Amino acid sequence: MSNQRQQKPTLTGQRFKTRKRDEKERFDPSQFQESIIQGLNQTGTDLEAVAKFLDASGAKLDYRRYAETLFDILVAGGMLAPGGTLSDDVTPTEFCLFKASEDMETMQAYAQVFNKLIRRYKYLEKGFEEEIKKLLLFLKGFTESERNKLAMLTGILLANGNISASILSSLFNENLVKEGVSASFAVKLFKSWLSEKDISSVAASLRKVGMDNRLMELFPANKRSCEHFSKYFTDAGLKEISDFARNQQSIGARKELQKELEEQMSRGDPLKDMIAYVREEITKNNISEQTMIGLIWSSIMSSVEWNKKEELVTEQAIKHLKQYSPLLKAFTSQGLSELTLLLKIQEYCYDNIHFMKAFQKIVVLLYKADVLSEEAILKWYNEAHLAKGKSVFLEQMKKFVEWLKNAEEESESEEEEAD
Repeated sequence: MSNQRQQKPTLTGQRFKTRKRDEKERFDPSQFQESIIQGLNQTGTDLEAVAKFLDASGAKLDYRRYAETLFDILVAGGMLAPGGTLSDDVTPTEFCLFKASEDMETMQAYAQVFNKLIRRYKYLEKGFEEEIKKLLLFLKGFTESERNKLAMLTGILLANGNISASILSSLFNENLVKEGVSASFAVKLFKSWLSEKDISSVAASLRKVGMDNRLMELFPANKRSCEHFSKYFTDAGLKEISDFARNQQSIGARKELQKELEEQMSRGDPLKDMIAYVREEITKNNISEQTMIGLIWSSIMSSVEWNKKEELVTEQAIKHLKQYSPLLKAFTSQGLSELTLLLKIQEYCYDNIHFMKAFQKIVVLLYKADVLSEEAILKWYNEAHLAKGKSVFLEQMKKFVEWLKNAEEESESEEEEAD
């Protein structure tokens, strides 16, 4: 038995051929390119016919696979090699964006062609945005006229919401920035965008993708100042963009200032150092005292972990504000600044529900600390208060305001007697 070796089982059966549809098809855009170019040559300058041809061809040609080739042809007339030159394996078509007339009407018509195509074939949306990003990186390879047309088209597409403003990140490419290509392209792009939409719409689109604070990057590091940016865009007839960038920089500076103040407070830096720092920032960033007092108030209130119990938070707030009242006093030299502070306190106590009962005590403390004057308090009480929590806060302040008025009347009568 031991001599007899058991035979191992063998697998038998038919070997199946790989199904045709499972085979990985070779990427070969040349045939696709020929079909699109041929179609565009037949439709010519009739962009309505172009849109219909592209709509119908999507059913026969693989747009999903050759999206980049398709967009290259529609923009430049043929497939683009790295750097933006046309590949020479096929005769390019003359019926493309780069060969069209350099005017807004024609560019709007081309924007419609892209819009219809992407609405019909939604899966092209991402590929189209990637194409625009790529084309912007290739700007140095295009002629001035081609850049102008691309800038106008991109502005219209941004205005229509066909692409996201995140495509602008391509313009921050070091080589494009260094040679001034990015800035001059941005001027034409923004002119086109603003001819379709107002500055608030443009600003909203930029903010949505975090581009609102990056516009300075259109210039080399040695020219990346608000003054240079402002002059460049104002001289180009785009004062709205220059004002917007200036405002953004100011917002950025304020955020930095508030952060720095909070850090100084958490370190327990001397108040005189804080006051000196704030004065320096006011001068450097041209910030008004009214704006500054709002930032100081926010910094003071953000620099501490507040008790969640209403009965304890008032005591904590009074102690905390007493410590920083000299800082508040230093930047309430104007009546308007005092009023701004009062409104900030009202807003804060309303937005933070456990502070609702603390309002009157905070105001009285700041009155005694010579931060708020009776004129400012009376003006706030009589006419300048906000609607937020109005009835609660006015009721809280009623007795103190009566006391202020009586004190004012007594001092007036004493003055009269003295006369």
